Amino acid sequence: MTTEIRHAATVLLVRDGDPGLEVYLLRRTKGMPFAGGMTAYPGGGVDERDADTEIGWAGPSPAEWAAAFGCDERLARELVCAAVRETFEEAGVLLAGPAEGAVVPDVSGDDWEAQRQALLSRDLSLTELLAGRGLVLRSDLLRPFAHWITPPMESRRYDTKFFAAALPAGQEARDVSGEADEAAWLAPAAALAEHHAGDRPMLPPTSHTLSQLGRFADVAGVLAGSPPDPLEPIMPGFEQTSDGRFAVLPNGDKVPLVAPRKQ
Repeated sequence: MTTEIRHAATVLLVRDGDPGLEVYLLRRTKGMPFAGGMTAYPGGGVDERDADTEIGWAGPSPAEWAAAFGCDERLARELVCAAVRETFEEAGVLLAGPAEGAVVPDVSGDDWEAQRQALLSRDLSLTELLAGRGLVLRSDLLRPFAHWITPPMESRRYDTKFFAAALPAGQEARDVSGEADEAAWLAPAAALAEHHAGDRPMLPPTSHTLSQLGRFADVAGVLAGSPPDPLEPIMPGFEQTSDGRFAVLPNGDKVPLVAPRKQ
């Protein structure tokens, strides 16, 4: 039986910290059906209402995003909307503003939290949230970063577009997802060091995109240099050797697989 591939969007939320570039990472709770115990970025599957054409929009159009990701315009709209929605749902950060060039500065109040919860329960759509507050989605705050597809042997398959975005001024990322037992800002090199030591398991797309982020010194570099490589879909294979199990990328690079430790 063929496993259905679900479209998803993931956001590498970055900021300039004391040690340099930092990225916001969540460690998914171990009981989750997909990637439990793994460190990941905010993100998730496309929702049917992410295709709403009535949403207020500023920045590159869905057609321009479709050209960037090599997909149709409807899917491009869904992916950008999912990226913005999931970042608000899982990190409490909203990539929106009253007009192009402006960003809402604070979304941490009780009224915002009630609407975030309504988004999670699907009682409120992103279009309705933005319209009710006179806001538009700021697609210009996002950059295309990577494209990964889960290989056929997996029981859950995702076609995931990775975006990069800077933490908007005045906003703070918060551990509000309910799907994570840890949230932290880390330098890409520090996160990868913990991963290679076996202390921070993550799937190959996460570790590989972290290594790509490590090429940049600051947020400005990430935004100017995205995507860091030609934006082509990556569907890894797997290889077991005496040194361990690896994901093998189309260019032959091998990414070590690190599983969560048993309690």
